This record gives sequence, structure tokens and C-alpha cells, in this order.
Amino acid sequence: MRRSELIRVLARIPPPAPARADLEQVITPPEAAADLLFAAERWDGLSGRSVLDLGCGTGRLAIAAALLGARPVHAVEIDARLLEVARGAAEAAGAEVAFHSADVRAWEDPAEVVLMNPPFGAQRRHADRPFWDRALALARRSVHAFALADSRSFIAARAVARGAHVLETQPVAWELPRTFPHHTRRRVTIAVDRWAIRTEPPHERS
Repeated sequence: MRRSELIRVLARIPPPAPARADLEQVITPPEAAADLLFAAERWDGLSGRSVLDLGCGTGRLAIAAALLGARPVHAVEIDARLLEVARGAAEAAGAEVAFHSADVRAWEDPAEVVLMNPPFGAQRRHADRPFWDRALALARRSVHAFALADSRSFIAARAVARGAHVLETQPVAWELPRTFPHHTRRRVTIAVDRWAIRTEPPHERS
């Protein structure tokens, strides 16, 4: 599947509505989502690999992974309301994804590749930390995720503490549309990075 085609598919997936500020339910831009998935494809070759999407929202990353050949794909989201949208979007896209209503902190099943657009910690301090801890613990090969640029030192230190290493960190063009009642501007540009982190020991790589 070409990048342009994947972007069109992802753009049709509805955002969280109404979005919950306490869970930082913001939409993942389809262009950024596609770039993250193609980076995962470049580093890992997704076809036939198991994938886990932590905090999947309405399913953009998980659906994209399935469309690029990942099998099986599991997606975890604490807000069951969003999973109804995600399941409908997956069916419409012809993507096979198993969606689970659960808190990521309680999820124990690993996968080769973990994907996520976790809370950035803008509304609730350190809201991103449980996501990164679980991702680094559960990924048998790699983590591909988004984070605020201000979190670079924290994420790099967390990765090293887990015996992982950073493959790349790339700035992302990220415009956040007005989402929550306290937002006063129509949209705002925020500094976001796309991360690729290798968690697999060198002697186990294939």
C-alpha cells in the first residue's frame, strides 16, 4: 500500500468525539500516522509480525499496521466508547484487528512491535509514563511512538534503563485542532517527535 493511499484510509477514521481531556484524547494526524507505520515497516518489516497498539483511541495506528500486513494486531483502549468506532473503522477498511477494553497498565501480553500515540502529559503530569513503561516492557523487537519534543531526555533514559537503544528520533509536523473546551485557538502547532526504539537484544535479531 502506498503512503498516499494509507493516508486516505486513515483520514476516514473518525476522531474521538467528544474527546476526554482527562485522557488526552487527541486525534493522530493521518500523515504522521502513516509516517510512523512506514518507519516501522522500514526498520522491522511488518508483514507477519505481531503488533500491539497501546491506547489505540479510534484505531488509526492498529488499522494501518493490519493493512501493511501485520498479524496478529491487538489494540488496547481504556475508553470502551471509542472501541465501537475503532471496530467499525477496521471493518470498513478491511483490517483484521482485535480490540480490547483495558487499562494499558494491566496489559501483559507482549508483541514484536508496539505502536502508540500516548498521552503527552499536557493535561495530567506524567500521564505518558505508564505507556512508555509498558511499551518498553512488552515490545519484543521495537517501539514506534509519538511524544512531545520536551520528553526526549526522559524517553531516552527510560529506553537505556530497559536495555534498549534509540534507532531514530524525527520531528513531526503536528497541528492540534481545537479539541477541548479550554482550547481557545482553532488549531495550534506543537513540537512532537516520532520515535523508533530497538528493544530486542542484538543476538536475537532476525
